[in-house]
Amino acid sequence: MNTIRLGDEAPNFTAQSTVGEVNFHSWLGNSWGILFSHPADYTPVCTTELGTVAKYKTEFDKRNVKVVALSVDGLESHHGWINDINETQNTAVNFPIIADEDKKVSALYDMIHPNSDDKMTVRSVFVIAPDKKVKLIITYPASTGRNFDELLRVIDSLQLTAYKKVATPANWENGEDCVILPSVSNEEAEKLFPKGFVEVKPYLRLTPQV
Repeated sequence: MNTIRLGDEAPNFTAQSTVGEVNFHSWLGNSWGILFSHPADYTPVCTTELGTVAKYKTEFDKRNVKVVALSVDGLESHHGWINDINETQNTAVNFPIIADEDKKVSALYDMIHPNSDDKMTVRSVFVIAPDKKVKLIITYPASTGRNFDELLRVIDSLQLTAYKKVATPANWENGEDCVILPSVSNEEAEKLFPKGFVEVKPYLRLTPQV
């Protein structure tokens, strides 16, 4: 069993998908990426999730994020399921779905949890930065659909904090005040944050989003 932790390099793989063969690292290129697994094709919650991702593609594109789904079913099943998704969710699936019948990718990313189900994947989500490092891992049970607004919010935070010396507070939304890292002195903060900052406590300083 592989255990992937934050900061690890996302394992590379080559697999067949609904858009042809995908070498994961090459396919990502210099983009951010989301890899997310589905328990099985033709399941109700997954159908709504994939439809939602298709509708959100422009939001992911704005953030330079590529999205790829995975299920342990085969390509023929995937293509048939896509027709159902497009029909029932009033959209067009516009991202690859990996066929993982041999469960190699699922095992590589520890997506099968035997105490939950020894055949189907759980709802795993991995957010991967352009340097191929894993920046976020979320695992949902098969019964609970994912909140893709939350994933967009987290990506906004990850991208902001990757390049600025800030963190984002609880319930932060894009455009709201950020927290200055404790490692930044007040003198440095005055140079880095021209909009100024408010010192609530020496360790809690708020600044408008840069």
